[in-house]
Amino acid sequence: MKHITILGSTGSIGTQTLDVVRHNREDFDVVALTAGNNIEEMAAQIREFHPHYAVMKNEERAEALADILSAEDISCEILYGMDGFVHVSTLAEVEIVVAAMVGMIGLRPVMRAIEAGKDIALANKETLVTAGHIIMPLAARHQVRILPVDSEHSAIFQCLHGEQRGAVETIFLTASGGPFRKATEAELQQVTVEQALAHPNWSMGHKITTDSATMINKGLEIIEAKWLFDVEPENIHVLIQPQSIIHSMVGFEDGAVMAQLGTPDMRLPIQYALYYPKRLPLAGERLDFEQIAEIHFEKPNTELLRGIPLALEACAVGGSMPTVMNAANEYAVAKFLQKDIGFLQIYDMIELAMKKHHTIKNPDLTQILETERETYELLDKEWRKG
Repeated sequence: MKHITILGSTGSIGTQTLDVVRHNREDFDVVALTAGNNIEEMAAQIREFHPHYAVMKNEERAEALADILSAEDISCEILYGMDGFVHVSTLAEVEIVVAAMVGMIGLRPVMRAIEAGKDIALANKETLVTAGHIIMPLAARHQVRILPVDSEHSAIFQCLHGEQRGAVETIFLTASGGPFRKATEAELQQVTVEQALAHPNWSMGHKITTDSATMINKGLEIIEAKWLFDVEPENIHVLIQPQSIIHSMVGFEDGAVMAQLGTPDMRLPIQYALYYPKRLPLAGERLDFEQIAEIHFEKPNTELLRGIPLALEACAVGGSMPTVMNAANEYAVAKFLQKDIGFLQIYDMIELAMKKHHTIKNPDLTQILETERETYELLDKEWRKG
């Protein structure tokens, strides 16, 4: 039996992780769950999975959750804040931590979990985007496995299983293209929040769905793949594959190309990470190849959907610049979802923050978090000024 902590259990990846657990109860003990603000969902998860610990983002939410559980005579230790997140990530009995938090809030708990010798099922892009230069050597030093949960990185990971890493020539990172892959600039000027959240294939949270629409998501994944698979960005090529049948591919130096195919179901990469290297049965739809008339590829539109070039620029500069890009994107997406700015202004905010930043060459955790704070302050000031 595996003892697990799920960071971000009420989000899209967290709830689908619990669905995998639900269908394999004898294999897992859910030691701890964490959430931001969703008290009702957390209470429901505690009723079903009986974790020993639950952590909320702040004290007020923790007290509200404790009141609900007390009224129902449910026993669970309630913690809150960063200290709580770190505590449940480093518990002696925990073997694997599912990092499903959205944003840089997940960085410190993941680092502490690695230092405590826990394997990481990684769904939090920001961890490697902002601190890959710290995380990967740290994991190697503590002999910890970083098991990718993103569908694309899981696909690459599966294609590389049993292969010589030095034989990799190219990584083909596929993308659905989101809802605006054929949109004109005039159409993008008028994009609504509702349109941006209408992803054609995948069910994801609001922030990640917006990142998919801007293609920032794919830019972040390039940086993540660089660290996960030790491949330079110039050897990572993004391909639009609108049907989301091929989740990514690896080209080898002998000319062979291996691909991982499947229906768009996040439970597959989650389950693969939790059971790696074993495969287990998973209920759900299967690809019907007789019904697939063709598999179509396109080049991404990087002139209008500028997420990829912005990420490549940040990656090329390195140091603290990817943190600035990531933090500016988080800030801008939040503003967009609140309907305070237009869709294309997300790129403008990122560009502004990157232009004004003085790069720190090899930032430590404190400097990364300080860079995030400074980026938010800069954009908040510029936003008020505008």
